[in-house]
Amino acid sequence: MTKVLFVKGNPKSTEQSYSLRLGQSFVDVYAAENPGAQVTELDLYESNIPLIDAEVMTAWGKLAQQSELSHHEAAKVLRLGELVDQFLDSDVIVFAAPMWNFGYPPMVKAYMDAIAVAGKTFQYTATGPVGLAVGKKAFITEARGGVWSAGPMVSMEHSQSHLRAFLGFLGVTDVQVLLAEGLNFDPSKGEEILAEAVARAQQAAKAQPVAATV
Repeated sequence: MTKVLFVKGNPKSTEQSYSLRLGQSFVDVYAAENPGAQVTELDLYESNIPLIDAEVMTAWGKLAQQSELSHHEAAKVLRLGELVDQFLDSDVIVFAAPMWNFGYPPMVKAYMDAIAVAGKTFQYTATGPVGLAVGKKAFITEARGGVWSAGPMVSMEHSQSHLRAFLGFLGVTDVQVLLAEGLNFDPSKGEEILAEAVARAQQAAKAQPVAATV
């Protein structure tokens, strides 16, 4: 059974969000093409995603010294562990997020911080870091108000390029990016642009090998 993790990185509802609609269209078709797939949604704005704050860092220090954690420290560490285990247990990860101010919304970065754990998703070696989350596929569905994949603004794009590099660091190198760009140039054409992106996303979902069922 293929396990699909759908990571939603927009605080808007799906109906109000281009990025979530794009991601949902991919997931729906992928699930239809793979009836045995198990899809789990992780809404980063509705779920408990602990920030790497002073309390978490203190907890990590205590764990290294085998000291007892406070109730709040233990709860945060437990939740971070759950997020890492969920990521590692997934075969396909689908990210849906908009570009905000050249990058992603803050909870996407918070999630990236949560799953980057030495010894679990990557490890340091004598020749440098090595990703441990190998054998997975990732799809990045992203909506943008402007056009950042070509032209003079390319150097200011730090959304999908950052996430792709991050996933590669963790060992996830099979990554496909599906974009809807220029949505704010002419608002009257937003739905048309999204429809074209949705068609590409659905075609990409159909192009995936059908997963074996067990």
